[in-house]
Amino acid sequence: MSNYRLNSLLSPRSVALVGASPRPNSLGRAILSNIRAAAFEGPLGVVNPRYPDIGGTPTKRCLAELPFVPDLVIITAPARTIPGIVAEAGELGVAGAVIISSGLGHGEGSYADAADRAARTHGLRLIGPNCLGVMLPGVHLNASFAAHMPNPGHLALISQSGAIAAGMVDWAAEKSIGFSGIVSIGDQLDVDIADLLDHYALDVQTRAILLYIEAVKDARKFMSAARAAARIKPVVVVKSGRMAQGAKAAATHTGALAGADAVYDAAFRRAGMLRVFDLRELFDCAETLGRIVAPRGKRLAIVTNGGGIGVLAVDRLVELGGISAAISPATKKTLDAALPDTWSGSSPVDIVGDADAARYEVALQALLADADNDAILVMNVQTSITGTGDISTTLARIVREHRAAHAPPKPVLAVWVGADDGVTRMFDAAGIPNYPTEDDAVRGFMHLVQHREAVAALSEVPPSLPKDFAPDVAAARRIVEAAIGDGRAWLDPIEVKALFDAYQIPMLPVLAASDAEHAAEQASALLAQGMTVVVKILSHDITHKSDVGGVVLNLTSADAVRAATTAILERAAKLRPQAKLDGVIVQPMMLRPKARELILGIADDPTFGPVIVFGHGGVGVEVIDDKALSLPPLDLKLAHDLIARTRISKLLRSYRDVAAADTDEIALTLVKLSQLAADLPQIRELDINPLLADEHGVVAVDARVKVGPEFRQFAGPGNAHFAVRPYPSEWQRHLLVKDNWRVFVRPIRPDDEAALQGFLKRISPQDLRLRFFAAMKQFSHPFIARLTQLDYARAMAFVALDEASGELIGVVRLHSDSIYENGEFAILLRSDLKGKGLGWALMQLIIDYARAEGLKQVSGKVLRENTVMLMMCRGLGFEVHTDRDDADLCDVRLPLSTS
Repeated sequence: MSNYRLNSLLSPRSVALVGASPRPNSLGRAILSNIRAAAFEGPLGVVNPRYPDIGGTPTKRCLAELPFVPDLVIITAPARTIPGIVAEAGELGVAGAVIISSGLGHGEGSYADAADRAARTHGLRLIGPNCLGVMLPGVHLNASFAAHMPNPGHLALISQSGAIAAGMVDWAAEKSIGFSGIVSIGDQLDVDIADLLDHYALDVQTRAILLYIEAVKDARKFMSAARAAARIKPVVVVKSGRMAQGAKAAATHTGALAGADAVYDAAFRRAGMLRVFDLRELFDCAETLGRIVAPRGKRLAIVTNGGGIGVLAVDRLVELGGISAAISPATKKTLDAALPDTWSGSSPVDIVGDADAARYEVALQALLADADNDAILVMNVQTSITGTGDISTTLARIVREHRAAHAPPKPVLAVWVGADDGVTRMFDAAGIPNYPTEDDAVRGFMHLVQHREAVAALSEVPPSLPKDFAPDVAAARRIVEAAIGDGRAWLDPIEVKALFDAYQIPMLPVLAASDAEHAAEQASALLAQGMTVVVKILSHDITHKSDVGGVVLNLTSADAVRAATTAILERAAKLRPQAKLDGVIVQPMMLRPKARELILGIADDPTFGPVIVFGHGGVGVEVIDDKALSLPPLDLKLAHDLIARTRISKLLRSYRDVAAADTDEIALTLVKLSQLAADLPQIRELDINPLLADEHGVVAVDARVKVGPEFRQFAGPGNAHFAVRPYPSEWQRHLLVKDNWRVFVRPIRPDDEAALQGFLKRISPQDLRLRFFAAMKQFSHPFIARLTQLDYARAMAFVALDEASGELIGVVRLHSDSIYENGEFAILLRSDLKGKGLGWALMQLIIDYARAEGLKQVSGKVLRENTVMLMMCRGLGFEVHTDRDDADLCDVRLPLSTS
């Protein structure tokens, strides 16, 4: 898996520093000083062939001379020496290295390339090069040149910028916020953001993960790791370069709307990550996530001694999608009895400007006991009437008592306007998130809410094929391949209409005409039906027809069509003399006066692959800039969410004498486009502008489709151009095992959680121990969520269901490593159903799946005492060897390339 050996790398028991130097202000000297100051408790070796002693620490000439094999090697040596150091470390069995040195170069023949090849030969993991280093408070290791060592805590920080990481450490030191780990990843030669997400997602000491990103290298790997991590704990990301322009000019409106940052935003949203837009907001997230857990809902109760600031907080809360909590009748009765008559009597709970500690205590205790809120924000504006010391002390005491008595406790946040350092330190010590303004506090609360909502959204898996329609994929593929075979980049309007017909996307009839007379002939049948027609320029070299006056509307006679066609062709020839003009197209005018003009399309992003775009359409689409993006695949729910994120979504509702547009049909059209992108990777860009939508449905008026040869954007199998892999329904199977027992097998889904809980209750303690290598008495929701919520890019699990009863009776799973070569399997059957051939059938299925995925090997670890499993593995052709680190375990491996 991608976190292979990262436990040893990020929680080392022994460390060696190669490149330490006695020179003042040198990198090696600074890191050695930091390691000493942090008081790393394990063996520390220092390697330098030139100096026998550095600052009182004896050195060795090479790693092999150390009296131990370090888990982790920190390298600050010159670039030219690093490949040899890495090779030596790998030969000794070192788990990993952090290369802080810079100047290793890039690409084939560079020092970086040589170091990477040496590391891969021995399975040694690399962080860096060109990085700040790592700070691991849990093991008292500061292997960096940062100015401070962070305190232990529950936040992990992964940063592509060493300066940002160092700045976070300085800020956290002031706020008494701790970290489970800080990793500066530098050039990401080996270990990247996705690897570290995998590691910290499963780290029990990490409550939330903070990311600073400049660019993503492998979008599919990143999305897979981010989606898996965000299901378990909050992942907060800030990305620089938001204003940077896209890498290439777009040929369609859709491509122009899908700017680089908008695509990143769509990717973060699809992964369930919380995006923030500056370091202050990242600090606020750390403040919140480092101290409290997510609330049950988004109802926030507010207690304040200032009515104005309370109203401001409510305004901001509602603006961000939260709910100002109501006060239950019982709580109101309690407050009426204890507070002066002048209290607000409703939310926010304004306990008046002269409120003392006793008044705050009554209000807070009552709201903590009130089930009508999910969290509480306590605010205080200092006055000359009452001091804030007693009030803050009382708040800290109540919160501590509540946390001790309730699991999980109700979150409490604080805003102390004008607070001195003593109040801030008190709240920090009590673990109460505290902020300078009500805006910061409300945003902090909503970050928690957004994480909970993101987790719920991630549990919904879009199917490979929507059930609402059955596209003619073969016909569509013939259209696209014919155009590519002719050397064309664009489909002509007739081909676009045929493509849309294959995917049941309604579109106006399209009639091609080579000249004015032909156009009049084509229009005659439409005019005879009483229709009005439109004539448009037909040229692969003219991207936007309106730019050359290439569209004439409301034509009602053959003569008008002739004249319009002649004028269009003359204008186009004059304005674009280099363009090849193929004539015009004739279409009926769509008279739907109350229809909304929309744009739908597919853009091709160089990092994340296909992106679905939806927004306000028409000729001013870029100026209006009302759009939302999503990564495919889409289902109807995701499509409706995409629509709802635009301003025009409000115009799709009914108003005055305008009926509501059929948003179900709009959403279905988006799903159809998503499926078209999945089926036809040759589609480079697709633009429907406008798509008219009203109460009668939708119809595409104009569209452009750009095509090109198929290519594999991402490593690995499946949709090699999708960053998010669809639910693989094609792997559903009906199996017949011993005694004609019929079993249905399919990929696992998030809604299998309840069935899996019931299944695990019917597994004997001995079988659970053999499967999990430990006694398992209960299974938490987060644990089950990790088993059921897959994104199928690197992991697969098949559930077996008895066809007669529908009960879950077995599970087999496979998780590939980060380079998609080895897949690690695990299998579990209901204890009363063993010996009936189900295990053999499931193992054969997972092997077939691994082979289809292009994996080179399937492996696993089996307890030596699990003789039945070992016998089955041998029967399936696995090699069985004793694990080199644990004699009680066997490594089982099945090479697929020679099987």
